[in-house]
Amino acid sequence: MIRTGEQYKDSIRDTREVYIDGEKVADVTSHPSFKAIVDVRARIYDMQHDAAFSDIMTVEKDGERQAIGNALPYTQDDWWAKRRATDTILEDIGGIATRVGDETVGEMWSLYDGQDVLSEIDPQWAKNIETHIHSVLARDPFHVSANTDPKGDRSKAPQDQDPDMLLHVVKETDAGIIVRGAKYETAAAYANQAFTKPTIANWGNDAYSDYAVGFICDLGSPNLKFICRTGFSGRADARDYPLANKFDEVDTLVIFDNVLIPWENVLFYRHTKAAAFIRATLHRYSAFAFVQRNLKFADMLIGAALYNTRQTGLDKQPAVQEKLAEIAMYRETINAHLTAAITLGERSPAGLMMPNQSLLMTGRVHACSNLYEAINTTRDLCGGQICVTPDVAAFEAPETKPWLEKYYTLNDDWLAEDRRKLLAFARDLISSDYAGHRLAFQMFAQSPRFNQMGAIYRNFDWDGPLDFVKKAADLSDRVRPETGRAAGDGAVNKWYSDNAVLKAAE
Repeated sequence: MIRTGEQYKDSIRDTREVYIDGEKVADVTSHPSFKAIVDVRARIYDMQHDAAFSDIMTVEKDGERQAIGNALPYTQDDWWAKRRATDTILEDIGGIATRVGDETVGEMWSLYDGQDVLSEIDPQWAKNIETHIHSVLARDPFHVSANTDPKGDRSKAPQDQDPDMLLHVVKETDAGIIVRGAKYETAAAYANQAFTKPTIANWGNDAYSDYAVGFICDLGSPNLKFICRTGFSGRADARDYPLANKFDEVDTLVIFDNVLIPWENVLFYRHTKAAAFIRATLHRYSAFAFVQRNLKFADMLIGAALYNTRQTGLDKQPAVQEKLAEIAMYRETINAHLTAAITLGERSPAGLMMPNQSLLMTGRVHACSNLYEAINTTRDLCGGQICVTPDVAAFEAPETKPWLEKYYTLNDDWLAEDRRKLLAFARDLISSDYAGHRLAFQMFAQSPRFNQMGAIYRNFDWDGPLDFVKKAADLSDRVRPETGRAAGDGAVNKWYSDNAVLKAAE
């Protein structure tokens, strides 16, 4: 049953050990480093019950309302509904929260697709996966992911150094497995559960490895400790840093100090083939939500740049228009990849509608690789005033207010206060310490670039260009035997093939 914001807050007021700045946090819902983002998460839950948003935010199934972000996607319409819901959320909260609720649950759908692989060693794993997917639909938890280990010396196998550098199983009991190690995860300190899985690593040559384990972790479990990085929220006036004070999703090192994971929460264990499969397919759904955040970030860049040039009349200059067009091109290329990934969606092994993998993964690389260029272009257009503008206190102090009103007022449309707000927003978007953190996060959150390029390599249709060049160059079958693949552009073929199937079904 869909939750309210207060029910979510109550669910994280437990005995968890959370530390930030060297101090233990008594209540993450009220601590200044967490309160703002917890309130954002609570607002998202409340939107599900708001008459203005409920039809967008939820879907009815078997007489129950479920969060649309958690719902399994079976059609293109399902993906359009998810995209609309996320856009509605980001519009309502007035910024970008990476952990909206639609991004990490998609990793569970990858497990759903891999049930046959997981059942090879134990059929119970597939049952556990299905149970948890439906549990997420029924309970509506704040579900995150636990992915990155401290890793240690990457030139060595985990067995050849401190074994806890990678999360692993240290003991089996009748109740479940005991795990030890650590994971980094954004928002873990104020989430309900995490899909915890192996990192990209060499588990050794053993067919069955204690490091090849995936499970659902209740983040209120005993023996968990959450050590958080210093927060950006609460460090300065929110009017000077409007984004940092509202949307800082605190990253956490989650320590597993001999934590019991009940058997029913274990999704795979001692199965290196399953671990490798999950790593290869982990983002086949969640990448869509990740890329969509970049689309909204591009909108923020465009808005900040265009307002800053319009206030001074620079938007009339062709050189400025060219730079604005560059950011627009960055934005629209992301939009094109998201739209095409839905339009040319593929059936997954479990029968889900999967965004077109080649287009989605290519869009992800474009969104991440060109992000810093889009930011730099925006910085050029905003100019140096985002760096030198005094803080809000100076705009309000009797001694300095008249001078700042004089020099920051441009005309009847752009008074000093609106200019101050715009410059503060732009500074926090592209030039603050929070902005630097967000850029690094987007660059690496879904794995480094070489892994993202690997996903493109695995999903691109190499047969099309090979067949075309074989024919154009009149190469023999010795070079490449006939494949039986339909000639022509793969997207065109898929579009007409899919529509033919739909018409036949009608």
